[in-house]
Amino acid sequence: MTLKAGQRVVLAADTRLTDSAEVSGVIVGFLSLAAGTGGTVEQVVAHQDKGDDVREYERLKSLLDAYGSEMPTESRRQLEEKVGSLEPAWTAFQERAPRVSVRVRFDNGFILDGAHEEVFVPA
Repeated sequence: MTLKAGQRVVLAADTRLTDSAEVSGVIVGFLSLAAGTGGTVEQVVAHQDKGDDVREYERLKSLLDAYGSEMPTESRRQLEEKVGSLEPAWTAFQERAPRVSVRVRFDNGFILDGAHEEVFVPA
């Protein structure tokens, strides 16, 4: 499911917003929003974390594509081997779906920012 800015949503499950609050060693409560609390998506952000191997693959592949034909044969072969050894990390990165977070302004005035989109369902 992909949410869009302006879309109406509701919480799919009870969501705890704070840890327990204590007064003089006695737990007095915590803040949470109930499942079904409605709001509007204000922002959607896709995050796709690149590991070191993925960044290195991109760097070396770019170098190979740009200058490979001009390189000495042995240097090009070594670079091709290194790129080949990093291809599994690159392939896995491309197959992973990006993590999507959203900012939702609830009807009660609360704003929840950076929440995983899976926490919400369309209203």
